[in-house]
Amino acid sequence: MKVYKVGQSVRLSAVFRDPYSNDALIDPTNVYFVLKAPSGRAIFYTYVIDAELVRETTGTYHVDVSATEPGRWQYRFYSTGTGQAAEEEEFLVQPHNVK
Repeated sequence: MKVYKVGQSVRLSAVFRDPYSNDALIDPTNVYFVLKAPSGRAIFYTYVIDAELVRETTGTYHVDVSATEPGRWQYRFYSTGTGQAAEEEEFLVQPHNVK
């Protein structure tokens, strides 16, 4: 699990591949992102609607998150339609030591 400090910017990425075409990169019909902060607050992004969910190149997407609170963060990229897939990960944010 990756570890960050409060206040860091964290880039979260996902890659979508077509298992029926030699795992070639694919842009799914719809791409979504969900982030759950340690406090339980959830953020939802939809590609095209929300500028925070960025398409870098074919099949590659990212979201930049500000690590605003310490604890375990969880996130999920998923897609529907052509290229349907899902990926979940988590990371840890430690409190800063300098006060």
